[in-house]
Amino acid sequence: MDTKDRNQDRGEDTEEAAVLAAALRLAMGRIVRRLRQAHAVGDVTLSGVSVLARLAAAGPDSPGSLAELERVRPQAMATTLAGLEQRGLVSRTPDTADGRRAIVSITDTGRIMLEERRSESVGRLAHALDEFTPQERAALRAALPLLDRLAERL
Repeated sequence: MDTKDRNQDRGEDTEEAAVLAAALRLAMGRIVRRLRQAHAVGDVTLSGVSVLARLAAAGPDSPGSLAELERVRPQAMATTLAGLEQRGLVSRTPDTADGRRAIVSITDTGRIMLEERRSESVGRLAHALDEFTPQERAALRAALPLLDRLAERL
């Protein structure tokens, strides 16, 4: 295969990737929107739920580290944490190693709310998946590692 053919193949691959990316964005957006619509007005934001899930899984952390991990500005994280703290879902304590820093932890109330929200979303997804064939569910299951990898690269 000569250089011209390789360049043409790369161009086709790039075009195919763009078409796939657009389709993935649309499908994932619909799923997230529909799950979000199921929650009450005034419920915890998606960014808040993400922070709670991170704290529940990885343990207490600093606001700066959380901002970095969530890929948001420190000011945005401060706003998210203030809302969570106001609702009693997280608590702040001074960092024993550096008293100028705070360490944020999920509270028992935060864990309960997170579990209830997960249960509700999982229930909705499970109900929707009941209508899929075993082969369709297997295809979705097989795609999960790829979707996780894609999420990590964004």
